[in-house]
Formats: sequence, structure tokens, C-alpha cells
Amino acid sequence: MDKNLAVIYLSILVGLLSFAVISVFRQILKSRKQEGSFSKLRSKLTKEAGTVKEYYQLASIYSQKKLFTQAITLFQKAIKSAEEQENDTEIEDYITLTYNGLGYAYFAQEQYDLAIRNYKEALKRQPEYVTALNNLAHAYERKKLNSQALESYEKVLELDSKNAIAKRRALSLRRLVTA
Repeated sequence: MDKNLAVIYLSILVGLLSFAVISVFRQILKSRKQEGSFSKLRSKLTKEAGTVKEYYQLASIYSQKKLFTQAITLFQKAIKSAEEQENDTEIEDYITLTYNGLGYAYFAQEQYDLAIRNYKEALKRQPEYVTALNNLAHAYERKKLNSQALESYEKVLELDSKNAIAKRRALSLRRLVTA
């Protein structure tokens, strides 16, 4: 009996260790891929002008690394690049993503007015962009504009009734607004 118990414990330990090794290995591969993209994009964009997509991708990597000042500069370059390129659907999608990313970078630096302005610009281009609506509502909350935040969360719920963040925050804000 004791021998079987030892085998079970050992099997569980080996399974947990295997899971940990696989998880760490996947994270390493993900980081290497991101660093490779980061390096290629950064060297390309220092030598020549890039596309909206390239500026957006590099800015997103800077945002993930929490280097928001650099990200803001690149998001702004993406918008400027978009103005110079002919409009097509892919560029419009990246412009929307860029404004949302720019809003996020400003939000992370607690520049809520600028964040709100950029989220609104993203929504002007794509009114049913749930992520930007959620972000806008969160920025309103931080500015203590609870009724606007509630309104934005309710719009999110109209578009995506299963959105857990919007459900939770809207419920909380309803209590504040009606109190």
C-alpha cells in the first residue's frame, strides 16, 4: 500500500513539474518571438519610414513593456503615416486600434483627458468597438464621471451582453449613481 502511495505522489510531482517546464518553455518562446519582432521593427523604423501596421506593432510592444512614452510617439507616427497612405479597410482598422492603443498609453500615465479623447476617436471610426468602449468607461470612472462611465458600460452590454467587466462595473456604478 505504501509503495502505491509513493508511486501516486511521484506521478503527481512529475506531472506538475512537466506542466511547469512546458509553461516556462512556452513563455520563453513567446518572449523570444516578441523580442525578435521588436528588434526587426525597431531597426527598420530607425532607417526608413514605416507603415501604419509596423508603427502600431512596435508601439504595442513598447506598451506591453510599459514604455508608454515611446509607445505614444510611435502611435502618433502611425496616425501620421495613415494620413499619408491611401485609405483602405486594413488601414482603417489599424487606425482604430492605434487610437485605442494611444488612449491606453495615456491612461497608463494617468492622463485621462487625453485617453478619453483617443478612445472617442477610435469609437468615431468604429462605433461598436467594445474594447474602446470599455476603456472609455474605465477612464470616465477614474475621472469620477460616474454617469458617463455607466452609460458607456451599458453601451458595452448592448453590444456584448456577456461582457463580465461591464456587468460588474455597471452594477457597481448603478449603486453609486442612484444613491
